Amino acid sequence: MSASSTNLEWREPGPGIRLAPDEVHVWRARLDQPAAIIERFWTTLSADEQERAARFHFPGGRDSYVVGRGVLRELLGHYLGMQPCNVSFAYSDHGKPALAEGCGSLGLRFNLAHSGRLALYGFVLDHLIGIDIEKNRPDFAGQRIADRFFSPRESEALRKLPKEQREEAFLNCWTRKEAYIKARGEGLSFPLDAFDVSLKPGEPAALLATHGNPHEASRWSMFALHAEEGYAAALAVEGQGADVSCFDWHP
Repeated sequence: MSASSTNLEWREPGPGIRLAPDEVHVWRARLDQPAAIIERFWTTLSADEQERAARFHFPGGRDSYVVGRGVLRELLGHYLGMQPCNVSFAYSDHGKPALAEGCGSLGLRFNLAHSGRLALYGFVLDHLIGIDIEKNRPDFAGQRIADRFFSPRESEALRKLPKEQREEAFLNCWTRKEAYIKARGEGLSFPLDAFDVSLKPGEPAALLATHGNPHEASRWSMFALHAEEGYAAALAVEGQGADVSCFDWHP
């Protein structure tokens, strides 16, 4: 069973914050920023990012994308000691972003997720990492979806919970599964029902088992993140004993 923590508090970053080996930094940012911040971030985006932003049909979606990418570039620029506009990306066959070769990464790995008005970013050195966040959606969090996508063990565990706990449990399961899949970088080619995670409210986040590979679960740590009331979030990191710190990003 993976190590886990459910008591990670958000705090203000100190000056000159640096990422040490076996540390994980998680940042929380609001996507609903004022026009001046959106305009500033727009100038840091690459041409392809600006082109993608321009394809959004609604201003809210476009602005959230610009802020989400702008914050990512700013944070990466901080860790790498370079201007945000000079950060360049490469993408896996399944779309997972990474630093492009020659970007001075020094083993820096990252992952990001957004839902509603919040975005989360995870950073670590030389380990795989995945993060996910979901805003509560009662119309989505249900047994029918669980029976279709979760493992039999997870689906049955959800069914046995009191009705008032099921929405939270569903989102716990969903975000933990997404975080693990994103960390592996295999996208939908790795089935959601091929592994089990914990989901019961109040229990530690954990990767419990991976079907067909009994040793895989012990390679990972999983953490529940309290992003904000009305959201569920999770972090998956390769390895054990990571020291996770959570920070609030401010413009």
